[in-house]
Amino acid sequence: MSKKSNSFVTDLEFCPTCGTILPLPGMDDYVTCKLCGYKIHVQEFDGVKITSSIVFNRPETLQTNAEEGETSSGPLADRKCSKCGHEKMSYTTRQTRSADEGQTVFFTCLNCK
Repeated sequence: MSKKSNSFVTDLEFCPTCGTILPLPGMDDYVTCKLCGYKIHVQEFDGVKITSSIVFNRPETLQTNAEEGETSSGPLADRKCSKCGHEKMSYTTRQTRSADEGQTVFFTCLNCK
């Protein structure tokens, strides 16, 4: 199930040369990496089961945590507050500079706010 190359050892879901996620096998005889062009024959995928899942947060976990009396105004992160030591923070992002720079992330402690 794993391929060995000069770079690293990887499962068939990833290119053994550059590490990019490989596309699913189709009608062609080879699966080709979109980044570096590495080719794997589709017979190597014979019998491989590929599964995927999407996990959504339940709406109630984003708004209120009744056990701790917390309310958040956005997504939650497991991050420790430097003031009180609380382990959960909400966060938002804003574009504070020009468009070619990354967004700024603002964390808010659920205990201190």
